[in-house]
Formats: sequence, structure tokens, C-alpha cells
Amino acid sequence: MARVKRGVTSRAKHKKVLKAAEGFYGRRKNTIRAAKAAVDRSRQYATRDRKVKKRNFRALWVQRINAAVREFGLTYGRFIDGLNKAGIEVDRKVLSDLAIHQPEAFKALVDAAKKGLEYLKEAGSANEFEAAVK
Repeated sequence: MARVKRGVTSRAKHKKVLKAAEGFYGRRKNTIRAAKAAVDRSRQYATRDRKVKKRNFRALWVQRINAAVREFGLTYGRFIDGLNKAGIEVDRKVLSDLAIHQPEAFKALVDAAKKGLEYLKEAGSANEFEAAVK
């Protein structure tokens, strides 16, 4: 059986790793051992941070909604509760965008949420309703 020489395969693998390590500092960009470790780690961070990015954006949307809703005398939690009770399903990204770019449409949603909070009055806790809707 003929002997298999693996230089071509190794070179191709090394080139692929070094291409992925472009822009790294020091030996991490041109020494295969350091580059392979750095590229592996960078891929782990990329995988993890795709989830973190989603988490960060949701937190940003919640903060924006909370700031916009407080102008109408509600808190974020009460606003979301009111929307759920009113049967309105809008995700936080859209709510945040509405609060920034279309305040009149957002006000309509706030009014609907306040109507959705009427159940607090009916439960015999008018004080709780007054505290929820200032």
C-alpha cells in the first residue's frame, strides 16, 4: 500500500485557522498553535454572545417602554399586565419602537392597558387601582 503524505491537508487546515485569526494581536495571528487556541475561544465567545445579545436588546426595550409608560402614570409591569388583560399581544421590540417613533399610537395602547386594569376596581380594591393608575 502506498504511503500517504499529509502536507497538503495540514497546510489547508492551517490556512483556514490562520485566515480566521486575521486581525488578532501578536503570535495569535501567525503561529498555528496560538492561533488555533485563540480561534477556538473566539468561536465559543461568539456562540455565547449571540444569546447575550438577545438578552441585552430585550432589557433595552423594557427600559425604553418603562420610561415611556411612566409619563402616563403607569409602571412597566402594570402596563404589560393591562395589555395582557386587554388581550393585546405586541412584542417588546414593537412597543419600544412605537414609544419612540409613534407616541400617539403608543398612547392608545396605554389607554387600552388602563382599561385592562379595570379588573382591579372590580375586585373591590379601588385603592390598588388608584395606586396602579395615577
